[in-house]
Amino acid sequence: MGEIVLPGGSAPDGNRWLTRGVKGIGSASLLADVGHEIPTALLPSLLSSLGAPAMALGAIEGISDALAGAARFAGGALADDPSRRRKVAVGGYTATAVLGAATAGATAVWQVGLLRAAAWTARGLRVPSRNALLADIVPAGAYGRAYGFERMMDNLGAILGPLVALGLVAWLGVTWAIALSVIPGLLAAAAIVYAIRRTPRPRSRVRVPLRIRIRPVLRGELGRLMAAVAAFEAGNVAVTLLILRASELLEPEYGTKTATTIALGLYTGYNIAASLASVPAGRLADRLGRPGPVLVLAVGVAGFALSYGLLAVGAAAVAFLVFPFVLAGIGIGAVETAQHAAVAALSAEDLRGSAFGLLAAIQSFGNLAASVVAGVLWTAVSPTAAFAYAAVWMLPALAGLALSARRLGR
Repeated sequence: MGEIVLPGGSAPDGNRWLTRGVKGIGSASLLADVGHEIPTALLPSLLSSLGAPAMALGAIEGISDALAGAARFAGGALADDPSRRRKVAVGGYTATAVLGAATAGATAVWQVGLLRAAAWTARGLRVPSRNALLADIVPAGAYGRAYGFERMMDNLGAILGPLVALGLVAWLGVTWAIALSVIPGLLAAAAIVYAIRRTPRPRSRVRVPLRIRIRPVLRGELGRLMAAVAAFEAGNVAVTLLILRASELLEPEYGTKTATTIALGLYTGYNIAASLASVPAGRLADRLGRPGPVLVLAVGVAGFALSYGLLAVGAAAVAFLVFPFVLAGIGIGAVETAQHAAVAALSAEDLRGSAFGLLAAIQSFGNLAASVVAGVLWTAVSPTAAFAYAAVWMLPALAGLALSARRLGR
């Protein structure tokens, strides 16, 4: 048989994984993250200008995150159809950009809440389609590198977004900064269109029925992987709790303002570590063969276990706190890359959208549950109890991943 060439002229082999389509999806992730990090960073200031209490911010973010999680699950069913997933990806990126920027024109708190919830719903819907599209573009032997590249670009966007927000606020003010966030958001939609034009067209024109399929996804090795991922996500607390822990530990020596600044600097280090770890993690996953993504996922989970253990101990020294933040950054870079690569490799092609939708829902609702429980333990008992709880969940996750890797390596 002759060599198959994808649109754009790139052969589908492991050495040519970084095609124009992969670059397009990576660029979309970077630009979209810049676009939605701007209104996210400025949301507290916007709500304060409208006279909203702090409770309103928590309610808006909680409802928006819950809707995003539900939308990711539903988006999986949409993404099972190769033709439909293209439309959902483009529409999701476009709607997120427009709705997020539209909060600049809000004159009441309820308007901010409605627009934010709608933007996050659109953002959730597009995630399974984007991940399935990436699997369409690259060969199975390059899944790790492709998803590592996409995660790296996403993490870079998380670093650049707040910096762009600061610059725009200093130049034009909060309202215009939020409004202009539509530009990188729409550029992200354009990047997805660019990537889609370099994606192989669906081989079948038969319309896939729109239904959420859970039981077929949970069969076999993919089901065992999802169980291990669920255990990890049940202990994967929001990174804001890491920032809060660092701030509280450093406040007695440095004061509130300086401690907060240092904690935010540590968070920047976390994002940098995640960006730097993503592609090497993907490359290692590809190199280790069929069990590779699961083994890399286990390494990332172990990084979180060490990070949470150190934060449970909690020494009030900047040099000490660097380690848990960097470990967690490397951990999330490895975990997110390996999760996506493993799901792409273990799911049937016609179930790939549902598989990514279920993964995204587990991530979203697991993070929410972990953060809520840790927050309650923090308040009722101590921060040590909160991070000990998170660290303990890493143990069943590691046990499940070890079993899955052994079965895949046979």
